[in-house]
Amino acid sequence: MFKQRAISAVILVIIAAITLYFGGALTCLVMCAVSLIGVMELLRIYGLNKKGLGYAAYGATVFYYALLYFDLHQFILPLIAVYMLVILAIYVLTYPNYKDKEIMAAFFAFVYVGVMLSYVYLIRDMQHGLILVLLIFVSSWGNDTCAYLVGRAIGKHKMSPILSPKKSIEGLIGGIVGAGILGVVFGLIYNHFMQVAHSVWIFALIGAVCALPAVIGDLAASAIKRNNDIKDYGKLIPGHGGILDRFDSIIFTAPIMYYLILYLL
Repeated sequence: MFKQRAISAVILVIIAAITLYFGGALTCLVMCAVSLIGVMELLRIYGLNKKGLGYAAYGATVFYYALLYFDLHQFILPLIAVYMLVILAIYVLTYPNYKDKEIMAAFFAFVYVGVMLSYVYLIRDMQHGLILVLLIFVSSWGNDTCAYLVGRAIGKHKMSPILSPKKSIEGLIGGIVGAGILGVVFGLIYNHFMQVAHSVWIFALIGAVCALPAVIGDLAASAIKRNNDIKDYGKLIPGHGGILDRFDSIIFTAPIMYYLILYLL
């Protein structure tokens, strides 16, 4: 199992490196594909992935990324409104084929996966985005690693005993502090090339602040799986599960980080 996970991780890193290095259309296309798979994984839980509601969610996701790529941000809110009208039209015109909860699931899948994951592309599309986008993984995965190490060493107080018995409050604090320290290192490297005032402390703050939504994203994904009695969202990534199993923390980290970078830098 470890060998399988390691091989999958190496392949993922290579794909991510190529995708983020070239940016532009390639990053947008890959993130759109990743989002579509994630939307499908979530819809599959509710049996909607091959139904009309599912196809509407896929279509909305593709249109959304097209608006981002062509810099038509003014049409994003209208798209969301139209998508809501479409799935409600499907609901009423095919009644009683769908339940109200399934309509909510279809809307949630589009926003939770499609919209939230798109911020990886939006950060990459920023000035110096090739460097800034790395901070997502520094904060998210750095927090996860530091939380694990601190939790193993001194963790005594359970953070969410039923949902995630192994996570501790000490681990949470250690992850936030660790992500902040990694943010300092990131800021020192960034400042060496870009010479931005106070960048070290700005990135320390961003790293630490974004560690919390990373934890929430991880726990939220786990809660959905537990509520629906599934172990993994998919089998796309051997040893890791599906897209949502691997990107659950990034889903929440990327949007928060985008706006922190936008307003602080």
